[in-house]
Amino acid sequence: MLRALLFILPLALMIYAFIDCLNTPEEEVKHLPKPVWAIVVLLFSIVGAIGWIVAGKERGPKGRSGTGRAGRSGGWVAPDDNPEFLKSLKDDGTAPKADDDLLKDWEADLRRREEELKRRERGEENEA
Repeated sequence: MLRALLFILPLALMIYAFIDCLNTPEEEVKHLPKPVWAIVVLLFSIVGAIGWIVAGKERGPKGRSGTGRAGRSGGWVAPDDNPEFLKSLKDDGTAPKADDDLLKDWEADLRRREEELKRRERGEENEA
């Protein structure tokens, strides 16, 4: 069991560091370009992975404003917290009217097609 652990732990560390390196935005990578870090992690498995974790990426508290994905301005905002989205939901009177007109047109077209089908069926029954 210990032998397997000595193989699995470094492999898991290398896989974690490689995936973390690939998923890190270019602006958060320190000291070397991102592709070079990926090669270092793959070639020098344990040393490269530890090097990436220690020195390759800007790390800090996730809630810190101005850094990190959650603190960036212009990032993703939930729809109920997004004032632009909420404004778009307000009824300005034009969109529902257009939707109602479109729905009425579709219903009229459907009725016309149903009547055509009924006439065709009646015509075929009379001929037979």
